[in-house]
Amino acid sequence: MGTGILSDITVLSLEQATTLPYLTWRLAQDGALIIRTEHPIYGDPNRHIGDNVLGEQRMNSYFLAINSGKKAITLDLASQEGQDLLEALISKLKVDIFCTNQLPRNYAKLGIEYEMLRKMKDDIIWLGLTGFGPTSNEAAYDPILQARGGLMELTGERDADPHVVGIPLADMGASEHGYGELMKALYKRAITGGGSRIDISMFQSTVSWLTVPITLTKSFGKKITRRGNTHEFFSPVSVYSTKDGFIYLAVGNDKQWNTISTMPEFRHLAKEEYETNAGRIADVVSLNREINEVTKTKTTREWIDIFVKATVPISKVNSVEEVTQDPFIKDILLHAKDPKTGMELTLSPPPFSTVYLESVNFALSFPPRFGEHNKEIYGSMLGYSQDQLEEFKERKII
Repeated sequence: MGTGILSDITVLSLEQATTLPYLTWRLAQDGALIIRTEHPIYGDPNRHIGDNVLGEQRMNSYFLAINSGKKAITLDLASQEGQDLLEALISKLKVDIFCTNQLPRNYAKLGIEYEMLRKMKDDIIWLGLTGFGPTSNEAAYDPILQARGGLMELTGERDADPHVVGIPLADMGASEHGYGELMKALYKRAITGGGSRIDISMFQSTVSWLTVPITLTKSFGKKITRRGNTHEFFSPVSVYSTKDGFIYLAVGNDKQWNTISTMPEFRHLAKEEYETNAGRIADVVSLNREINEVTKTKTTREWIDIFVKATVPISKVNSVEEVTQDPFIKDILLHAKDPKTGMELTLSPPPFSTVYLESVNFALSFPPRFGEHNKEIYGSMLGYSQDQLEEFKERKII
């Protein structure tokens, strides 16, 4: 038995792009065996995105970020032989979880419908990640979902164009929701012995984050839209200039504001109309302008020291490089070293530490090359001979 909570779990994932690979990457961080499956000719398009940092095909930089800790095979599921190999994989490897982000119209012709796989292993957990659910074949990329799901309407300056969020939140949010559903399905199987079918709509997942905006819009008729760096309900909350950069100040209650307004630098803002949050919001433009005039007089470090001492939330607006040096982050960044070239990747930290990651010193295997593990999976694990594998390859089955 392995050291991770999922070390005895095998995941077969017909994956590409971002959403499903991010989900299986999260499962790899819990010690699960992840076998990513790609078409033997086309493969994952994300392998071609970004810089060719290794000097070889299908291993570009964008792909490397979320595919460590996995094994990779190729398989043409449109062929009968490919579907026979799929059945061998499911049955002989005792696959616990099958995942796909194919369009629903492809499920039957690829032989990956839940009921089809359930006949191969009756307690299998099946997860389908789609743009708009199992009844829709509409394609969806993250920015499309951000636009349709309201995130862009809420992001950007008040009188300027809507913006996408700086990370693919629609993609990654659906991955996190999928992770949670898989944990529930594994619990159900442990209790009842039964498998599950899970369908994740990326659109529904995206809209589920609009908690306050939807309630206030539909229940109380408020128009909720983008406000730049300010907040709809709290003030002062914004980005302010300093002598050498920017800080983000977030005042969450009247007591914190009272603390600020008694500081020598801000005493001129100790006005009766600003004593309550509602009063500050009513004059938010003028108040922010006044605060900005003050914050420009000191360095970022000086302001951080002042506000931290006063227990008022504040942060420097960090670059990505600065984030990686944060004392809470720098020692939990993940790593993956390529045994072929010696290149070492630095990867984003897990959302929480796991027993498995601690046991491997936060190091995962290097992102797999295209079809890298065909011989290991089909040969060593399933028992096919080298001659059979060569025949499969010549016929483009793998």
